[in-house]
Amino acid sequence: MKTPFRNIYSVLRLNRIIVLAVIISTTIVSAVSIVLVLKFHKETLDHAFVVSTEGQVIPLKLVDQKENLEVEVLAHLELFHRYFYNIDASSYERNLEKGLWLGNSSVDALYRQKKADGVYNRLLQYSLVQKVLSVESKIDIQKKPYGFETITMFEVNRGTVIDTYELKTTGNLIQVDRNFPKNTHGLLITNFFENSLRKIDY
Repeated sequence: MKTPFRNIYSVLRLNRIIVLAVIISTTIVSAVSIVLVLKFHKETLDHAFVVSTEGQVIPLKLVDQKENLEVEVLAHLELFHRYFYNIDASSYERNLEKGLWLGNSSVDALYRQKKADGVYNRLLQYSLVQKVLSVESKIDIQKKPYGFETITMFEVNRGTVIDTYELKTTGNLIQVDRNFPKNTHGLLITNFFENSLRKIDY
């Protein structure tokens, strides 16, 4: 004998099966979505995209920063030493300002000391030209802060006489936020010190 209660039980059982199926399906879809989002996020971190002049989106593979660190440190040191020591009467203020962005208060203190000693006044007074010939650095990037020792060769043109000098400097480097275009490598020179300066006789 059929009663309304049996139909209700059948409907409830069917509803339970449908609800369970929906829950299981939703869980699977959510899990797959999370995996895909995480995968996409990881791929996004490893790639950059640029738009070409034709409007095409081109992916660029970013090299791990560790691999580029040595190159950036050496480039930063060369840039700083060229700004700080490659000076003449017409460019010294502009170059020194750029150089000061690449170091901390230890660089600023050296600049102020040189200014107090009349280095830049003599540059203006005698129209001297100080030209950097080469910058060679030894670096240690195994531990922070990164240590360095740099040998800068430069010549001082006094008009009729040109003297060549070898300058040894040391210090450390720390990583900071990149500042375009003032500090493109995101590095800052600390504990900067001029160890020795000697005239090269040929």
